[in-house]
Amino acid sequence: MPSGAAGLRIAAVCVTGHTPLPSVLRLRYADDMTRMLHEPAPGALRRRAVVDLGSNSVRLVVFQGESRNPMQIFNEKAVLRLARGLIRTGRLDEAAMDETVTVMRRYGAIARAMGAAPFEALATSAVRDAENGPDFVARLEAEIPGLKVIILSGEQEARLSAEGVLCGIPGADGILADLGGGSLELVRLSEGRIGPAATVPIGVIRLAERAQEDRARARAIVSDELAGVPFLGDGEGGDLFVSGGAFRALARIHIAQTGYPLAMVHHYTVGRDEARDLSAVVGDASRKLIERMPGVARKRIDDLPFAAIILRRLLRATGASRVVFSANGLREGWFLRQLPEAMRTQDPLIAAGRDLTVGLLRDPALPGALIAWTATLFPDESASHRRLREGACWFSDIGNHEHPEYRAEQAFLRVLRQTGVGLDHHARAFLALTLALRYEAPVESAFLAPARALLDMATARRAETLGAALRLAYTLSAGTPALLAATRLLRDDSRLVLFLDARSGVFAGDPIERRLARLGSLVGLEAEIRAAG
Repeated sequence: MPSGAAGLRIAAVCVTGHTPLPSVLRLRYADDMTRMLHEPAPGALRRRAVVDLGSNSVRLVVFQGESRNPMQIFNEKAVLRLARGLIRTGRLDEAAMDETVTVMRRYGAIARAMGAAPFEALATSAVRDAENGPDFVARLEAEIPGLKVIILSGEQEARLSAEGVLCGIPGADGILADLGGGSLELVRLSEGRIGPAATVPIGVIRLAERAQEDRARARAIVSDELAGVPFLGDGEGGDLFVSGGAFRALARIHIAQTGYPLAMVHHYTVGRDEARDLSAVVGDASRKLIERMPGVARKRIDDLPFAAIILRRLLRATGASRVVFSANGLREGWFLRQLPEAMRTQDPLIAAGRDLTVGLLRDPALPGALIAWTATLFPDESASHRRLREGACWFSDIGNHEHPEYRAEQAFLRVLRQTGVGLDHHARAFLALTLALRYEAPVESAFLAPARALLDMATARRAETLGAALRLAYTLSAGTPALLAATRLLRDDSRLVLFLDARSGVFAGDPIERRLARLGSLVGLEAEIRAAG
């Protein structure tokens, strides 16, 4: 028989040659599946639905639960260009309104099927500026059950966008620019506080129409509009935080062009010169050239040159030294307002550690015990370094239920690619590398490359040290605070000493000696074990 035929026969056996379930187990399986399908899960989480009814696109997001890090369980967008022709006619486009009603009927059906409440639409620049905007809102509310449409003023839109950005970047300091199809919202952010705000009529659709597709004219219009915003100069030497689909499309081009190791726009940061070069290339490029650029979304091709023009003029007006891209905006600001005050003020990194490890921790008290136990290793750590160490202690048991052969890699990927909005790329890389090494991944493992590319040598060393300390702690304690309390680390100028209470059942076996020696070498100290009792 030819080798190919043999290969096919073997493959078929591999796929179909399972052992059938005994009849008793088949009945039990059927009963379990029936119950799971028809009974709600205990403690089912609340769902909320919001539609961003924008000038360029209409997007539905359904959030689940109450968490400092918004959890999206559904996200769908339709590019309808509702503001098309608004400059010329002063009215919303009739065909686009009909398409929007059709899409909104679907969104309403989704919200009802998911049990989401409230179900609200946030109408922005196009609806608030159009002569027939109020009539369109009335039509939507009449035709779609349960829908409430909120027409946002320019200032309300700017503040909601700012709250959304601060949801993911709590200490943001600089200028926020949220770009839509009809307008650009600008906000002064000062160490996480929202300052003065302004709205200017230069969204990508409106700018293209005002300039009659002439890019030189568009540059002049943007410069004139930005000159009327007095607080932009406060951004000199700081960060320019940018949000909105057209800006994020620019970020994706840059990520693809540079081979950046993490394909995430949120928290993606580029220096001033790189941002100027990117905006200059895209702002001058022909449509055919833009189509050939890596990472380009086809529906954004017409918008990209005007987004690039706006970004370049913002860099000039603010004097910002960096551009920080945010995937958060209006919708996340809306969600955050639904939460209790105590939850809104939580640190999103620590909250993410708690949220992602629900049901995975062997003991919910262990992270706090690990935070105290590892503190002696880092006597001079900064506040930002302490925050990362605390986050790593929260995440440290996340691979507990994974297969042992893949535990390190699975923990690494889960932490690196998690949905927590408060983690910048540096934090993701540090936490992921720490967790992989806590599970004893070989330091030369190929899957660690993205984290090592994002960290300098000193930070990677700190991650290795913390990973080794967590590995030692789990070996000593079996993941329980009671056993960890029978041990203590102490360091001085020359030694790292592990104290053990011999009466507790903790003893200095070979694994403990090896892991303590490894930890000592990482901190440059001679390791020693002292047992008492």
